[in-house]
Amino acid sequence: MQTNIPQIVDYAVLASKIKAWGRALGFQAVGIADTHLPEAEAGLQKWLAQGFHGEMDYMAKHGLKRSRPAELIPGTLRIISVRMNYAPPAAKDSWETLSDGSRAFISRYALGRDYHKVLRHRLDELAQKIREEVAEFNYRVFTDSAPVMEVELARKARLGWRGKHTLLLSREQGSWFFLGELYTNLPLPVDELMDGDGVEHCGSCSACIQVCPTQAIVAPYKLDARRCISYLTIELKGSIPVELRPLMGNRIYGCDDCQLACPWNRFAHKSLEADFAIRHGLDNIGLTELFSWDETTFKQKFAGSAVYRIGYEQWLRNIAVALGNAPKQAEIQQALHSRVDDPSPLIREHVLWALDKQTKAGAIQA
Repeated sequence: MQTNIPQIVDYAVLASKIKAWGRALGFQAVGIADTHLPEAEAGLQKWLAQGFHGEMDYMAKHGLKRSRPAELIPGTLRIISVRMNYAPPAAKDSWETLSDGSRAFISRYALGRDYHKVLRHRLDELAQKIREEVAEFNYRVFTDSAPVMEVELARKARLGWRGKHTLLLSREQGSWFFLGELYTNLPLPVDELMDGDGVEHCGSCSACIQVCPTQAIVAPYKLDARRCISYLTIELKGSIPVELRPLMGNRIYGCDDCQLACPWNRFAHKSLEADFAIRHGLDNIGLTELFSWDETTFKQKFAGSAVYRIGYEQWLRNIAVALGNAPKQAEIQQALHSRVDDPSPLIREHVLWALDKQTKAGAIQA
């Protein structure tokens, strides 16, 4: 990243314009932070040393570039951090879906279009607005797509605080939002933390810790990803640990329990973005229906979706576990038997586990 930017620029005025442009582009909040993350870096190193990242090797392979933005993108002076709400307004009540073992629960962020594409496009639009104002301008856009400590940067930019579940929380919006970043060489004024800003407002509440199905939040602000259902269903590519499978219930892609239990989400606003609207009835769909999809159907249904990234094999693996946890039903057992001889050893293993669990369950329900 070059540093040959114009000298005659009122950066305070430019910062105000950037925030106004960001809001006009659909971001609910825009803030500006510097690149210094020494405390976060120490915490990251300790977390990695404890092995809490599991098989997410990318968390470690970039070294300290994750916590040193100017080393990741040379010339970076500031990070413009943004927040965009994603909760779909018409989604089936999550607790109702979770309580019905024959239905599939998919994390609410993944019911619509892939957020990576939506946020990147909007951030690129924001960058073009800046370029029209400042001709010599270098930047890189990120949204959960590179070694970036987005929660820490958003906290520094006064967009919220880190909750005990490790997600960013806002008093105005809870946690149902995506984060994105624009690394830039512009020396913009940063949003200084005021008294109370960036400080956690969780108090003595431990709802997220108590509700976690697998007890992945091992201490306040400390997540063992190896136990997290989001990790198990999305990041883990191989066999799901047998001892954790019964705890997953019907969660086949991600897990929202810690957010559902958080009192701050009483203040969260629904998304107004058409791209995040529910597709294919995924907020309340039967497990057996999803398990019957062939690979072509999977690819067609999830084109342009975050779910597409895990692939068909992993998708069936997750559903097999949920079917094993479902109430004992003839329909569910028939669905599992249909894939006993699946070509994938990974799918066969999880199907056989599910059938064994169904066999040991109580009487078949009507």
